[in-house]
Amino acid sequence: MAKKKTLSDSLKKERRLGYLLVAPSLILILAIAIWPVIQSFYFSLFDYQLNEPQKSSIHLDYNLDLEKYLNNQPFLVTALENEIDEAPSEVDEELNEILTTVQDFDEELVAEQGIEEQYNEVNDILFNFEVPSDELKFVSIDRSFGQEFDETFGAVEERLVELESQDALQDARRLTGLASGLNESIIRPNFIGLEHYTNNLTDVRLWRSLGNTFVFTFVSVGFELVLGMSIALLINKAFFGRGLVRAAILIPWAIPTAVSAMMWKYLYDGQNGIIAKFFADIGLIENMSYLLTTPVGAMASTILTDVWKTTPYMALLLLAGLQTIPSSLYEAASMDGANKWKQFFKITLPLIKSSILVALLFRTLDAFRVFDLIYVLTGGGPANSTEVISLLAYKVMFQQTNFGEGSALAVIVFICVAIISAIFIKFLGSDLLGDEAKD
Repeated sequence: MAKKKTLSDSLKKERRLGYLLVAPSLILILAIAIWPVIQSFYFSLFDYQLNEPQKSSIHLDYNLDLEKYLNNQPFLVTALENEIDEAPSEVDEELNEILTTVQDFDEELVAEQGIEEQYNEVNDILFNFEVPSDELKFVSIDRSFGQEFDETFGAVEERLVELESQDALQDARRLTGLASGLNESIIRPNFIGLEHYTNNLTDVRLWRSLGNTFVFTFVSVGFELVLGMSIALLINKAFFGRGLVRAAILIPWAIPTAVSAMMWKYLYDGQNGIIAKFFADIGLIENMSYLLTTPVGAMASTILTDVWKTTPYMALLLLAGLQTIPSSLYEAASMDGANKWKQFFKITLPLIKSSILVALLFRTLDAFRVFDLIYVLTGGGPANSTEVISLLAYKVMFQQTNFGEGSALAVIVFICVAIISAIFIKFLGSDLLGDEAKD
């Protein structure tokens, strides 16, 4: 009993020591891999758009742009006073009410929010035709007051637009423009929670891009596995010039992806492309322009390019596994009467299962996150038929400068990658992990 207890304590100490040794790696993974995902998730909770001034930064509270406010409020008051002097009697009373609302709200703003000093300082700077700093011109205001600001000046703008439609104003465009500018001086909170995820998960474009991603991933990785295994078995044999052949096979993988994509784009060209001409001559496609101008042709072209480039990488990983198998196993199997197919299925495949797992995992994750190949080769076209999830995230985040929605798409990519990794480890690595546990 005492011996068992001693053994148990020893195992616990070893386990704790193992955790301490792994801890630095876990911290490094957290800092490098997990923290950007957490940050992306945080950004995805906001309507964060660089192309809209009011949404170009994250706001949890209401803020007021004093520069924009003071560039519109005094002029709106003056324009209303001038309009009242010339307005017909039927709208005179309503314009007076609007004027009183604007003036009273300005006094309330200065008094209740405690910004009189900052308000006057920005006003003096603007009076001298200077530009106030961001620290000075932006002030935080209460949420209730911000909502009141929204309602008040929204109603003012709406009423002026209505009077404009009735041709009841002399200087309608100036009044409505100033009212609109005044309404835009309030910076509203842009926290929207999980709205980006709700919108994306109900968007046909997202599901189509995910479908394109899965088709590209599984078809290309499937071909690469078969071709990579064939090449690995071939170059694993001893023959004259084997080193030169191994080096030559790795050339496509060594070429930068953007360069190879541009090269294949010329080969697929509908007028001068050699590959397009060859496929058209043998009847594989209807005409030379088919490859890059049709949905099926474009997807097939991107898959072919990816297979050409990354099959050597798959072969290299599988070759490393093949070289760990002792040749004596094949000699013994041959003496027992096993043919080449039986040797392959009974010896080769079981013994390189870990290598296949690593190769499939690396290539599947790499293919799922493909961006540069498709960006250069097709740009996601034609008609988004080759637009993958990473390319969609790039377009939303950088071309549309919608960082909130783009961050949501990046988080969705991360979740998909995590699920794929878990599936591979569960179904392909379970036996391997089980054997190690037994040992």
